[in-house]
Amino acid sequence: MTVTELVNRIPVIEIHGDNNREVKELVFDSRKITENALYIAIRGTVVDGHSFITSAIEKGATTIVCEEFPEVLAENVTYIKVKDASKALGHFASNFYGNPSQKLKLVGVTGTNGKTSVSTLLFDVFKNLGYDAALLSTVEIRIGEEIIPATHTTPDVITINKILADAVEKGCEFAFMEVSSHGIAQNRIEGLHFKVAGFTNLTHDHLDYHKTFEEYLKTKKRFFDQLEDTAIAITNVDDKNGSVMLQNTKAQKKSYALKTMADYHGKILEVDFNGMLLNFNGKEFWTTLTGKFNVYNLLLVFGIVQELGFEQDEILQAISTLKRVSGRFETFKSDGGIFFIVDYAHTPDALENILDSINDIRTKNERLITVFGCGGDRDHSKRPEMGNIATKKSTLAIITSDNPRTEEPGQIIKEIEAGVESQNFSKYTSIPDRREAIKMAIKFAEPKDIILVAGKGHENYQEINGVKHHFDDKEVINELWKLMSK
Repeated sequence: MTVTELVNRIPVIEIHGDNNREVKELVFDSRKITENALYIAIRGTVVDGHSFITSAIEKGATTIVCEEFPEVLAENVTYIKVKDASKALGHFASNFYGNPSQKLKLVGVTGTNGKTSVSTLLFDVFKNLGYDAALLSTVEIRIGEEIIPATHTTPDVITINKILADAVEKGCEFAFMEVSSHGIAQNRIEGLHFKVAGFTNLTHDHLDYHKTFEEYLKTKKRFFDQLEDTAIAITNVDDKNGSVMLQNTKAQKKSYALKTMADYHGKILEVDFNGMLLNFNGKEFWTTLTGKFNVYNLLLVFGIVQELGFEQDEILQAISTLKRVSGRFETFKSDGGIFFIVDYAHTPDALENILDSINDIRTKNERLITVFGCGGDRDHSKRPEMGNIATKKSTLAIITSDNPRTEEPGQIIKEIEAGVESQNFSKYTSIPDRREAIKMAIKFAEPKDIILVAGKGHENYQEINGVKHHFDDKEVINELWKLMSK
């Protein structure tokens, strides 16, 4: 692709050099330069990509995108000056890969909790409806039946466009992706054309990155502010921030709710650990998913699929065959009658939601044992809040390690314990070793008791001092149960 084709519809300040120069690849990491690549110099919070322009040229870059031209311009190199290289990157990537997001019906899902579940459920619904689609989620990236390991909630914008271009080439009509606050803040969705944008909820999370809740809210809202007038925005109006998302959007506005009037309204008719009988817009159906938070997830799925042009009956038929998302309220019963639940809940709101869902279902004759922790090098302020929630809503809470990263596990646990109210002191214990904590839960449990292991869900590792060690909650539960039941 030539420079002229690449800058099509992109506002550039100045171009110096050959407009017909061929570009073979887009790169924003100077260490990954290949021959005839275009290097985009992005100003980061720690490193300024402009410092590596000379190095990029030495390695073979023949086109440079930057916010300031270097003092000395190299021969046989084309320089493109833009106002904001980070934002321009997405538009260059879209053009380079043939604007794939315009050739697909691209759906983005954002919010604190539920992004993975909704995106994955949408992918599965369309599979049930007979369509190939692409999925970009925390758990995995999929193009039809092909599975690609996922490393970030929202990949970089070059990778996103490459995946979407592959999806177009393989005949996909739809794509579903999680849109994280980090991805929005770092311009990783810039230049993408979304057909539908869905909002789940907004609660306490990522304040280590965004610093304040207001900044976190503004970042999420930016996704909706950037939508085109051809898009559809659908929001949870039971969430107090749901309507805020739609304040400045050009998109067509839609809503969903359980408690208030909305375009898509849901009711819970029956619920147990095996599933729920629900009513969406006057139509009853059964699902094997359970918990109120899953009703919201399914209602958003229902609304999005209908906005994409499908009929209610075929949507509900497809939804009724859905299976639970890996690590999200995943349940299994031991042969000794103990009921295990593994869930990704790692925020105060998510932990409260799943504990409330369990308590709504259980008869209170069973005890609820919760094993949980908080990740290291992340928002400290949610730790005492989660300690309070877990001890208040469980028979016994066992506080343990999650991914301590570079922090001392004992210090994280102390910060969690600080939130436990005095009347609940007798309802918790602390065991830093996660395996030992799960072992303690199994040892304490009796037939019919419920053990919730929260925080890691689908993750199969524990990160300690920069090293990822294999650790899968489901595997550990099964191993320990076999050993302890002999």
